[in-house]
Amino acid sequence: MTEPTSSLLPLPDHLSIDPRSPHHAAAIFQQPVEIGIRFNGKERFDVQEYCVSEGWIKVPAGKTLDRRGQPLLIKLKGSVEAFYKP
Repeated sequence: MTEPTSSLLPLPDHLSIDPRSPHHAAAIFQQPVEIGIRFNGKERFDVQEYCVSEGWIKVPAGKTLDRRGQPLLIKLKGSVEAFYKP
């Protein structure tokens, strides 16, 4: 059973999965479908934050953690496309 895309909220230009971030939108993550990110033509499954207009994603740098216990993120630049997975 698939959700019609018209009832889904539009994806923002800048989105983060971290609830402490000002770019976190809880309503987007409460929808019944998952968000997919295509970076430079390949789908990525480890994206923590993205910005479509500036063309970057942030992904964890291996198993490295910062001093607060959060994954250390690196920024990768390229072509970014956000979409809802069917």
